[in-house]
Order: sequence, then C-alpha cells, then structure tokens
Amino acid sequence: MDSSVALELIGNGAKEANIKVSTQRRSASRGGGGWNAAIFIIFVEVAERFAFYGISGNLITYLTKELHQPTATAVKNVNTWVGVSTLFPVLGAFIADSFMGRFKTILISSVTFLLGTVLLTLSVSVIPLHCREALFFTALYILSVGEGGHKPCVQTFAADQFYEDSPEKRKEKSSFFNWWYLGIVAAATAATLLLIYLQDNIGWTLGFGVLVAVLGVALVIFMLGINRYRKELGPVGSPFTRVVQVFVAATRKWRLKRTSCDGWDHVFYNQTCGTHLDGDQQYNTRIIARTNQFRFLDKATIIDNIDASSKTLNPWRLCSVDQVEDVKLVLRLIPIWFSCIFFHVVQTQTHTYFTKQGSTMIRSIGISHFQIPPASLQGLTGITILIVVPIYERVFVPIARKFTGHPSGITVLQRIGVGLFLSILNMVVAALVEAERVSTAKENNLLDNPKATVPMAIWWLLPQYTICGFSDAFTVVGLQELFYDEMPEAMRSMGAAAYISLIGVGSFITNVIISVVQAISSRYGEKWLGDNLNRAYLDYFYWVLAGLSALSLCVFLWNAMRLVYKDVEGGKNKVPMGHKLRPEGHV
Repeated sequence: MDSSVALELIGNGAKEANIKVSTQRRSASRGGGGWNAAIFIIFVEVAERFAFYGISGNLITYLTKELHQPTATAVKNVNTWVGVSTLFPVLGAFIADSFMGRFKTILISSVTFLLGTVLLTLSVSVIPLHCREALFFTALYILSVGEGGHKPCVQTFAADQFYEDSPEKRKEKSSFFNWWYLGIVAAATAATLLLIYLQDNIGWTLGFGVLVAVLGVALVIFMLGINRYRKELGPVGSPFTRVVQVFVAATRKWRLKRTSCDGWDHVFYNQTCGTHLDGDQQYNTRIIARTNQFRFLDKATIIDNIDASSKTLNPWRLCSVDQVEDVKLVLRLIPIWFSCIFFHVVQTQTHTYFTKQGSTMIRSIGISHFQIPPASLQGLTGITILIVVPIYERVFVPIARKFTGHPSGITVLQRIGVGLFLSILNMVVAALVEAERVSTAKENNLLDNPKATVPMAIWWLLPQYTICGFSDAFTVVGLQELFYDEMPEAMRSMGAAAYISLIGVGSFITNVIISVVQAISSRYGEKWLGDNLNRAYLDYFYWVLAGLSALSLCVFLWNAMRLVYKDVEGGKNKVPMGHKLRPEGHV
C-alpha cells in the first residue's frame, strides 16, 4: 500500500474541511461572549424555569380538584407530561446540531413556549368546562414542544460564551454551571412560592397569566443581547451520522490488523487540527487523546488498499482518530446515564405524592387562618439549593482542593455519587414520616375519612424536601457539567438533552412502578397507592424506591470506576498515539 499517497489524499480532504470550518467561523457573529453575553441568555432560561415549575409544581392539584381525576391517574398524567417534556429535548438537540443551530432553535422554541402558555391561560378562563380538559392538555403538550427546543440549547449556548484557552477561563466556566443552576433554582423556588399561592387562593387564570407576561419580557431581553453573543459553529450535519460512520467503517474492516501500535502509516492521523479564526480571535482546535477503550472501533482509522487507491475520501470506510474518539466519548457516558435514572424516579415524588401527603396535614401557620399551599413546600427544596450551592462553591471547593488537588475540589463523578446516596436517604426519611402520618390518622380514627385533616403539622415533611435539595445540588449540577465536558463539542446540545432526558425516563419508569405496585398489591388486599392515603401504603412504596435506588447506586459506582475522562491537547501540540490518559479507575 502506498501510504504516502493515502496520507496526501487524506490531507487534501482535511484541508477542504479546514477551509469550510474557517469560513463558517468567519461568518459567525463577532460578539465578545463572556458574562456580558451569558446574562441575557440567563434571563430567558430563568423565565422558562419560572413558567415550567409554576405549571408542573401544582399540576396534580389542578387535575384532582378542577378536573376531578383519581390520584393515581393524575400522578401518571403529571409524570407523562413531565416525561414527554424532558424527552423532546433529544429531538430538539438533533435539530439544533444538524440544521438550525442553537440560537435559532432557542428563539423559535421560546416563541412556541410563550404561545402554549397563552393557550393554557385561555383554557382555564374563557373556555367552557366541557371543552376545558382537551384544550388544557393540548396546551400542555405545545409547551412540551417548546421545551424540547429550549432545554438542550440554552445552557449549552450560554456555556459557549466562555473561552477555554487558559486554566482561569476553564475555572470560570466550571463556576458558571453552579451559578447557572442557582439562577434557575431561584426561578423555580419563586414559582412554587408565589404562583402556587396565586393559583390556590386567587385563581388559575391569574396564576397562568403572570407566566405569559414574564415569558414575553424575557424574550425581549434575549433579543436585546443578540449583538453580544458568541455564535456557535453553524450546523454541519447530523452528529448521529458521524457516529454511524465509525461503526460502519470499523465493521467493514473488522478483519484488518495493525502492524504497529504506534505506526502512523497505518492510521488516519487527525489532520484537521490547526489554527482557525473565531471572529477576531485565533484559537487552536482541541483534539482528543487516544484511549484504549473500545479498541475495535480503531479499525475505522486503518488505511487499507481500497482507501489508498481511491481518489476521494469515503467517510463510510475511513474515519479520523478524533471522530473515533468522539464516538468513544458517547459510549463511555451511556452506562453513567443508565445508572442515574432512579435518581429522577425519586425526584418525581416531590411534585406528586409529597404534595398529596401535605394536603392531608395541618397547613395553618400559628393562630392565623393562612393556609400553606401543599405544593409550595417544593420551594423548600429550592431554598436549600440556594443555600447549598454558594456554600459548596465558596467554602467546600477551596477546602477540598487543598486535600485533593482537584480544581473542583472533588471530581464530577464523586459529586454525582454523593447526590445519589442522598436520594436514597430521602426515600428512607419519607417512608418513616409517612408511617408516622398514617399512625396519627389511625390514632384519631381518620383512616376512613380521607378528606379530614390529620392532626400533624405539614413541617414534618421538611426533612424530605430539604434532603431532596441537597441531592439536587450535587447530582443535577454534576450531570450538567459531565454531559457538557465529556461529550464531543459538536454534540454538546445532545449532551444537554441526554441528562435532561433522565427526568423524562425517570417519570415514565415511575409510572411503570406505580402500575406494577398497584397490580401486585391489589391481589393481596388494599392497594398501596389508593385515593385514600390513610388506607394506602405509601410508605411501602417509598421503601421500594429506596431499595431500587440503592441498587442503582451500586451500578453507578461500578461504572464510575471504569470511566476514563476526556483528555484534550491544543492543536499545536498533537497527541501521539499511545498518549497515556488518566488511568482507568480514576473517579
């Protein structure tokens, strides 16, 4: 095989790709980026989170009290809507990365979300009662469409405003994830405290109408920052295509063997690195260090006789080293994704059964007649996060850094693991509190009176909401950072959609667990999750979730010990084959 001819062929193809990349980058907006740009993006995200939690936080109350749905049915409807809303981002990310780009996707999805909120407001006000349910659910799923385009793009677009050409700037980006999450939690907390009070005590029309005004203002603010944004590289085709190409090329060459471990003559060396223009900035393309995991995919980089004799580069036969390593990044994250699903199964209880628990308890404050809306206790989770995240960022990280030497104090996987453990503790505490609530109802002969108030203060639920906030602060922020940093740069919107989809999958799995529990428990007497919580066995359900979450944590730890973090080098410092990455088992 004439390897020099083959490498010259590959080099010409790479130069063409290089020219295309540079042209696209020169045509992008020359906004400066940084916090001056990110702050405008934060406004639209804060407004969207304010609206989403203002709807989802009290949705079970509307379904059971206004539409008169059974509790188990209402819980499933809430979980289904939340699930669809958090799975649509996978489609939205595909559209953004492949065709529209993040900025346009955010803009269109924000308008869609606003229109869905307008329709939702109309459905609870001027629409006749017999048509209300159909229009209400139509509006909800229009919101899901808007959510699908918004969620995978807005955080990634905001993070892209920060450069990574120095350790200080990379540290600034790491801090960004903490403060970003702090902002959206503040919005969610305000929604659960303010909007839910308006919905329960004044009316659903005003409660949803406020959302329309907030979303409209945020959309205007987002457009005001258009000249400040550092636009992403324009869409260059489906990221899924690049993934499939590697598998096809590796399969077609499965019989081939490399004659030398470090022989570049037998491997498609990554020629696409170099210096590119980004507005007025020059930067070095980051290339990924070689890894030994999933080595069967390395066959896609071997130049065989067909490649050498061909006049054009066939991406379905020959892939670059970087392209193969991108696919390995995706494969390494899949086990982590699966092992975090049950975390979100636990979190879905905060806006479903936790709320129903609170509705049966004493909700008055002191001697006043003010009644705390049961769904408002979700605000305790947000308040906990608002306290924990700054302490974590300003106190814990500097102290931990002195002991571990890690820039973030502890690794991302360690942070996620702490949150998963806390979610198990959350279910244990919730089960114990529910057992006490049922015991109190029994002592007061209220087991057959589900509408009566159990003489037990709603503040008994404070521990489980607080622990939920702690676990969120660790796991959710950790997942955001992991799926941004470890995904290929061209698939970062898809990475955002991946961790968001965990919420959706967790919601659907919760529905499955509820159905299984109902089916099994009905064979042996009282259903565990009946409409009468005093006669139900909700505490048993919580123990089941605790056990499944403990099993999930064990799977996570096993996967985390095997994960190899992504390692990159600047384009001028090309990574040789056999470059030693962080050793396997470094969590």
